[in-house]
Amino acid sequence: MTYQPLTTASKPWKICSVYPHLKDSYWLSVNYGMVEHAKKLGVELKVLEAGGYPHLEKQQTQIKDCHQWGADAIILGTVDSTAYQGILSQLTGEIPVFATINDIDVTDPDIRKNITAKVGVDWYEMGQAAGEFLAKRHPRGSGVVNIAWLPGPSQRGGTKPVTQGFLDAVKDSDINIIKTMWADNSKELQRNLIQKLFASGQHLDYIVGGAVAAEVAISELRSNHKSDDISIVSTYLSHGVYRGLRRGKILFAPTDKMAQQAMLSLDQAVRHLEDKPIERDLSPKIEWLTPTHLPKDVIADSLSPAEFRPAFSVYNHKVRR
Repeated sequence: MTYQPLTTASKPWKICSVYPHLKDSYWLSVNYGMVEHAKKLGVELKVLEAGGYPHLEKQQTQIKDCHQWGADAIILGTVDSTAYQGILSQLTGEIPVFATINDIDVTDPDIRKNITAKVGVDWYEMGQAAGEFLAKRHPRGSGVVNIAWLPGPSQRGGTKPVTQGFLDAVKDSDINIIKTMWADNSKELQRNLIQKLFASGQHLDYIVGGAVAAEVAISELRSNHKSDDISIVSTYLSHGVYRGLRRGKILFAPTDKMAQQAMLSLDQAVRHLEDKPIERDLSPKIEWLTPTHLPKDVIADSLSPAEFRPAFSVYNHKVRR
């Protein structure tokens, strides 16, 4: 994707951004991309986070808070693609809304009317990427391999499209899914799933799943002396997955360049406010990462630097703590 981001804003617009949570390195990297661009442009940025995908009411209250704060634009990482059907305009009034990262149901008339532009990758394609990687390694007739599929929470985020993309990609290969296990993206819950998996005694060749499952799998395989027998594939990138790729402990992860997506959302908002040309639907190219292919520019577009801490306010080119 060739895109020229703005280098400055004509005035310190008030941009209010609402995230589902800031509990993992994915949304921390989103925060980083947005905060850096706000500092560069000189706009005012307020960040609110709902504390998790089940917290729809809290997120709705936060959108009202953006309105009361006097936001010129709202950037919404929704907790649920359909939750705002028929009600978005009641929360936002006349303020333009920019959907970021998570899909929102633009077939709903009220949502369609209020979403000015969006940035996001189809999570079906993230699952598909992981599936294609494995299907290429194990084509039909090469010998059946058993995998456990641990995509994350069953209800929220992109796990359903990820699962569909993965299943579609492996259906004509020798990949045999022997177990599908759902749980929220906490290390403890994902660790429990992997321990149950080992306790079942089933023969396994791969653990494939979300970044949290992939990260936890590294230490669980090591402590159970299975690192040489079972390989790990992740459906998205995190700091822990990146470390795993660098050390050869994880074979593959796609990245949707979340820091870049956040920068693009802020850029869309400022372009709209300044009546500049705007692309209304932006989607970075999904990159395949392996231990031997970790391009520096792709990692920089994806992950926050190690020293970055969550930031909730940018004013006059600086983070306010």
